[in-house]
Amino acid sequence: MSFSQHLVLWLHVAFVIFTIGPVTLAIMSTPRYIRKRDIRILRYLTRMTFIFAIGSLGVLLAGYALASMISKADKPWIIVSATLFVVAVLLLGLIHRDQRRAIKALEGASATAATAAAASSAPGGEAGVGEAGVGEADGREAGSGPAPADQPPGGHATGGAAAAGDSPAGTGLRQAGEPAKAISEQVASVERGRIAMIGGVVTLIWLVILVLMVWNI
Repeated sequence: MSFSQHLVLWLHVAFVIFTIGPVTLAIMSTPRYIRKRDIRILRYLTRMTFIFAIGSLGVLLAGYALASMISKADKPWIIVSATLFVVAVLLLGLIHRDQRRAIKALEGASATAATAAAASSAPGGEAGVGEAGVGEADGREAGSGPAPADQPPGGHATGGAAAAGDSPAGTGLRQAGEPAKAISEQVASVERGRIAMIGGVVTLIWLVILVLMVWNI
């Protein structure tokens, strides 16, 4: 082989090492972080999948250029390998789409949970403070009369706070948010399964290409 052929060969090997390896790691790590609901890591893995999937096209280009230089571009195993590689790249596009859908579903579930929690806690706190103020005013107006044994100091503060904490509005918003959160989590779980399945197919395709390369070279 000439110097230029060796150069293209090493370029081909470098693309394999620095693109196929990282993108495989990214797609295989995604289901675990979907299960952990770690949106920050999922965003990083999604960007990693996109960048290295685009970079993996260099494997195809350098490999086909090398096959042309050594007059083997028309061999059946070269054509099969190139076709399988194109299929793998298209599947990587589907994985990237599913990663984005999973992130969106998890963000929706987090937002729904935060909204329901805020709606159920904020009115109770405000109403509790208001009832406490009314209880203190009633106590001052009552003069020096002793409070009943079953009633704490400050009038109706405890009862008002408890009633406000379980207000129908807060309970209704919390109950309305639970189905939306469950649906978002279900969508994320479905996308996790799809990513794991398609990632396994992509890995199998690359193993088949590797066997074809080693067997025929």
